[in-house]
Amino acid sequence: MLGTIARRLSVAGALAAAAFAAPAIAQKELKVGVIYDLTGPFAAGGSEAAYLGNKIAIDMINEKGGVEGYRIRPVYADAQSKAEVAISESERLLNQEKVDMLMGVFSSAHCVPMAQKADAAKKFFWMNVCVASAVLKDKKLQYAFRPQVHSDQFGEASCSFLNENSEKKMGIKPAALKVAIIYEDGPYGTGVAAGNDSACRKLGMQVVLKEGYSATAPDLSSLVTKLRRARPDVILHTGYNPDITLFLRQSKEQGLKFKALIGHGAGYGQIAKLRETFGDDTNYFFNVDPVAAQLLDPKTLKPGLGDLTNEMVKRYQAVKGPAEVPPHTSMGFNQAWIFFTDVLPRAIKKHGGIDSEALRKASLETDIPLGGTIQGYGVKFYPPGAQMAGQNERSSPVVMQYVNGRTYIAWPTPIRTTDPVLPFPKGHPFAQ
Repeated sequence: MLGTIARRLSVAGALAAAAFAAPAIAQKELKVGVIYDLTGPFAAGGSEAAYLGNKIAIDMINEKGGVEGYRIRPVYADAQSKAEVAISESERLLNQEKVDMLMGVFSSAHCVPMAQKADAAKKFFWMNVCVASAVLKDKKLQYAFRPQVHSDQFGEASCSFLNENSEKKMGIKPAALKVAIIYEDGPYGTGVAAGNDSACRKLGMQVVLKEGYSATAPDLSSLVTKLRRARPDVILHTGYNPDITLFLRQSKEQGLKFKALIGHGAGYGQIAKLRETFGDDTNYFFNVDPVAAQLLDPKTLKPGLGDLTNEMVKRYQAVKGPAEVPPHTSMGFNQAWIFFTDVLPRAIKKHGGIDSEALRKASLETDIPLGGTIQGYGVKFYPPGAQMAGQNERSSPVVMQYVNGRTYIAWPTPIRTTDPVLPFPKGHPFAQ
């Protein structure tokens, strides 16, 4: 699978190379270990899409001649949707392949141990996708950096969205709104659920059920039964594609009804995959995620970023066909682009090279304003000593809504591209 995708991307890159012609071949190399789940359940849940975005960025950088005399040499590894494989592959890349740094990683359950192991070895780790706040919170890591959003922000976003729209759209004051929080019980789901619970309670909402489950659970019917008894107005769900599919199937079989469903990335970020199974039943679902870059108005971004997004979309669709480009592709591409165009040049020119210390210093000096990346947010990392040292303090997610297979921005209000629809319209299979 990895080889097939790589060959298709090479063809796509060759077709588009004229726009990014290399002035000269770089003589030195930055060897980057790039880890994603290319097989197993996480692949279709967003990891393959993120890998494609990451690879497109590397290809484009190399087509332009590399960075300050360095060509990027990626060494790709498949974590196989297993934490133990992700750890062993990271160790292989560092110890046998002798990569200069690590990049990528979809699952937070992989990121948490990998970040600590890499940091203990004083190896630089740049995280493109994994979101659990627990990766960095109170860990005091020195060489781990994440421009991506974190799970506390996911949890806060969905509750803030409900607070603004509950009474306006559903006629329910926030203090009377009944919310259920369900989640896979790994670092990712647990982190988002904690953010949901804290934020919704602070806003006065009624949390009528909060329950985790294993992402590999073969049966979620007891959870569905508990939800039927609790009768929530809104379900806040954090999970991967297989468990989301199981939950929705058993919910429909048992006649579970509610007014709105808000997912939080991962499986909910891959609407095409969910529509393959549930079709129009997924209409009007919400998803909290960093925005898919093509949904933003280029006029709100730094000049030239709109063209960059278009190039990413063109190359992705050359591989995957004319389907809508998922948010995870923007995540994989954007974070890689930030590193190669902002951090790496400064490390080489100002701090003398590509070793972990030079990359760490250059990362701490990153200062990209709002609108300075294709996903709209800026980048500035919390410094050593901060609770979230290494986390981008300027990152932010959005709330999107799916309608007939299309994705629209529903929140924050100033950048929304649709008037959000809630509750579910009459006739929807989950409508109360």
